[in-house]
Amino acid sequence: MKPMMNVIRWGVGTGLLAAALGVGLFAVSVGVSADRGERDDDDDHERREYVSRQRQVAMLPAYMDECGACHMAYPAGFLPSRSWETLMQGLDDHFGDNAELPSETTAAISAWLQANAGDAGNTRQGYRMLRGIDPAQTPLRITELSYFKREHDEVPARMVADNPEVGSFSQCQACHGKAAERGVFDEDTVSIPGFGRWDD
Repeated sequence: MKPMMNVIRWGVGTGLLAAALGVGLFAVSVGVSADRGERDDDDDHERREYVSRQRQVAMLPAYMDECGACHMAYPAGFLPSRSWETLMQGLDDHFGDNAELPSETTAAISAWLQANAGDAGNTRQGYRMLRGIDPAQTPLRITELSYFKREHDEVPARMVADNPEVGSFSQCQACHGKAAERGVFDEDTVSIPGFGRWDD
């Protein structure tokens, strides 16, 4: 009798365990499919913010210190590798200023920028920024990229270029604020100095 009871208990226990595992796997699969495409805008925005923060944390300290001392340390993914290489080779005449650095620092920053450039395939943001650029072109200004222009085409020059509190479209942090420092450039982060929130 006892062996028979043990067999029955084992069978019932195994059945319950299998059912519990099945329910657990179903819940995981539903969660994964929701994560892949059924996420609402707030969740997606939070995820992008998190990814951008992680990228910013991983940013080379020398780049933040040296380049960020004069202007915003732009995300490396905003330009292709060849552009960063050209920019770093021409620091003696960096848009009219001498921005030369010690050779070791220049080499380290240049290597980091090129490894994280838009054509390095690390981010979707980089892919979008570089879409439509002729491989023979070496853009040196982010503001001249077609993607950048499309994203800003409805913003009147009087609010940015003619606005003494901003000065130019290259001053991302002036309108995107602290979010720009984290690599977040969503429309909902925009507040134009002297004009307030941007609602197109």
